[in-house]
Amino acid sequence: MAEAHQAVAFQFTVTPEGIDLQLSHQALTEIYLSGVRSWKKRIVRLKNSVITGVYPASPSSWLFVVIAILATMYTRSDPSMGLIAKIQEHLPVSTQCQAVVSAVLFSTMLWLLLIFTMRLCLKQLLSYHRWMFEQHGKMSNTTKVWALVRIFSGRKPLLYSYQGSLPNLPLPTTKDTVKRYLESVRPLMDDTQFERMTKLATEFETTLGNRLQWYLKLKALWAANYVSDWWEEYVYLRGRSPIMVNSNYYGMDFLYVTPTPIQAARAGNTIHAMLLYRRKLNKEEIKPVSTVIPLCAAQCERMFNTTRTPGEETDTVQHWQDSDYVAVYHRGRYFRLRVYHSGRLLSPREIEFQIQRILDDTSPPSKGEEKLGALTAGDRIPWAKARVKYFSSGVNKRSLDCIEKAAFFVTLDDDEQGMMGDDPAASLDRYAKSLLHGKCYDRWFDKSFSVVFYKNGKNGMNAEHSWADAPVVAHLWEYALATDSFQLGYNAEGHCKGEVDSSLPKPQKLNWEIPPECEELISQSLAVAQNLADDVDFHVFSFRDFGKGKVKKCRVSPDAFIQIALQLAYYRERGSFCLTYEASMTRLFREGRTETVRSCTSESSAFVQALDGEEPADVSRRLFRAASEKHQQLYRMAMTGAGIDRHLFCLYVVSKYLGEESPFLKEVADDGYGVSYCIVGDNMINFHISCKHSCPQTDAHKFGAQIRKALRDILQLLSPNQQEKEPKKTGESRPEVKKDQ
Repeated sequence: MAEAHQAVAFQFTVTPEGIDLQLSHQALTEIYLSGVRSWKKRIVRLKNSVITGVYPASPSSWLFVVIAILATMYTRSDPSMGLIAKIQEHLPVSTQCQAVVSAVLFSTMLWLLLIFTMRLCLKQLLSYHRWMFEQHGKMSNTTKVWALVRIFSGRKPLLYSYQGSLPNLPLPTTKDTVKRYLESVRPLMDDTQFERMTKLATEFETTLGNRLQWYLKLKALWAANYVSDWWEEYVYLRGRSPIMVNSNYYGMDFLYVTPTPIQAARAGNTIHAMLLYRRKLNKEEIKPVSTVIPLCAAQCERMFNTTRTPGEETDTVQHWQDSDYVAVYHRGRYFRLRVYHSGRLLSPREIEFQIQRILDDTSPPSKGEEKLGALTAGDRIPWAKARVKYFSSGVNKRSLDCIEKAAFFVTLDDDEQGMMGDDPAASLDRYAKSLLHGKCYDRWFDKSFSVVFYKNGKNGMNAEHSWADAPVVAHLWEYALATDSFQLGYNAEGHCKGEVDSSLPKPQKLNWEIPPECEELISQSLAVAQNLADDVDFHVFSFRDFGKGKVKKCRVSPDAFIQIALQLAYYRERGSFCLTYEASMTRLFREGRTETVRSCTSESSAFVQALDGEEPADVSRRLFRAASEKHQQLYRMAMTGAGIDRHLFCLYVVSKYLGEESPFLKEVADDGYGVSYCIVGDNMINFHISCKHSCPQTDAHKFGAQIRKALRDILQLLSPNQQEKEPKKTGESRPEVKKDQ
């Protein structure tokens, strides 16, 4: 009951003498400070909106233009060519002020015109992508002129400064998409199959395709991005199967470094670092991510205070402007942990102190509370119905609101994970599976992301996919781990640095009233999720024979090198090729997300067959170069809006709206491998391989062995005279985010 009393700002009792009103000054003070913090954030957002709205100019440039125009008036010259006089005639002010006011109005209009011109120029410059296709060391005159982008890009941009200047995603023609599609499936079909597919494609292009394309042209003119809203809705939010495993992805801790073995301390630093990132995000102090040109930052907006809400037909993504607490799960109980006190962010040591209070709390979970999170792990329709029936009022609604409106979700896990024990390879597999699905009820899979802290000090995260893609979450994760280890640090005992305010209220345990009928639904969702988790075959390994250093010495793109190695590994295992999906970002465009690179090409299949055949080494090397260049070409085309799959996807959506069926638009298989890799420095590549136990043709560990052999064989082919040496184990490591491939 103590927590309940702390949660209210006043109490009153009816007595014979009247009403005895008791106000909690501490609670009222917190309400006041919370309001002040909220208004400060509104002011910052308003200021940033002004700065971003006039970018690449600055608000102070308005004053410069006004002074310049006023100065010309005193020299008896008229740069306005009579416009100032025209404005002056229509001003209802005194004669002494007319000249100054009219000059200021003209200056403001001139300033806005200059901003519009600069932004138009910047948008045209950001729309130029031919620089990506030019050979290294050779730059065309057009690209040299394009380099003027730096002149128009302004100084010290905020996170969202470029948003208004980013170009819209271009809509490819149906003819080009069909042509590239046929080219992508050619190595997967025999002559008879390909002839049939060519007929279907030609028929589609000349009939239904043109009609569907007309609707997409209308959408491309009207919307900033003709793909992203449908992609979010139909690929993610309308999916009725579990988002655990099927959609959500994970991020790992450093593999070879654990800053502290103390669970609460690791949580204290990491949670504090993430809230520092949120502060920078709110103030737009994070620099826009850039390749040569800036990338769209729209996905960052819903990183914190966000949840996916289930519905019977479709889910929705809900985002709140602010939240002063995180939701914490430990041993079947849910807690509200406030991260602000007296108007300030808690220090890492104070968060550690609060986390330790939760770890030391021996109270049992409420009836039905322990496995409640399984509802977010099972099918979406049962969860949607249960949410309406059992969580739409009373104490359950208040507790559910607390979880959904939290800044993010935290799990304090009693297990120990990481690379450890006598079998570090197997321990990595267990670590990955734990982050992917845990016990199927100890994560809140609907939250934008959940952070997991293990008993031995390792951590990791699980992220929901609909609101953003893995690179956006990876930026947050790398910031948090770097800040935790290299800025905040720990004392000699492994605890967070700093002092603790003794007046901190205890974390508030959430209350639930779960009826037996709801417990049955929880059990059913858990059974579905457990079957899904048990079917996941996972293998994680660090390839340390070489990394991008030796690959670059062969003058080959590391990404193309790995993708072709994956083709070789699959062919050696199956004796055939398969449709291959590699994700490429389209964030060069406004609201861009991803596009598919179809990595299996005629060039890559020719190389694979030559290497495993009787062809001489020089022929195989030539074919590899062709395959590598083809892959790079496809990757650049995907990045610049000339991909295949997103256009076909949108054509498919339009066909469903019109009630039209096309045998040309078909689905993708679900019985292959998912491979994610992270190139770590010059001497290491980390691989994450997943498949399903229920598919008899796949085995994650066997495929991992094939990948190792393929990598070695290709490097040996490209550098036959280079003696391979084991790189020194420097302990180099970086965090990883595993995404679905």
